[in-house]
Amino acid sequence: MIEFRCTYQWDENDKDDWYGAIKQIINYGSHYEVFISSRSSLRVLIGKSSSGLFACLPDFRVGCHLSTLDDTFYNSEKLIYALNNPVDGTTVACALNAITSVLRFR
Repeated sequence: MIEFRCTYQWDENDKDDWYGAIKQIINYGSHYEVFISSRSSLRVLIGKSSSGLFACLPDFRVGCHLSTLDDTFYNSEKLIYALNNPVDGTTVACALNAITSVLRFR
């Protein structure tokens, strides 16, 4: 289990902090399936295409392109927009940052 911390700034005076954990990572060779436990339970498919990295969350019927896994700012912006949810988008971006050294793409 890999634990990580998340922070989201709602506005100038309101900031939220919470923790999450990577419960499981499955390597399928062409992509990874990552199970995240935090304020929500999230299953994320992460892969690489000719356009770069991408994340799909099939349970929410969304997906988006990513920057490098450790680019929390860019990834959270894209994931928040795709999910229409700041907490879950930030959680996934922070989880990806936490597993940067674990995932290997060809």
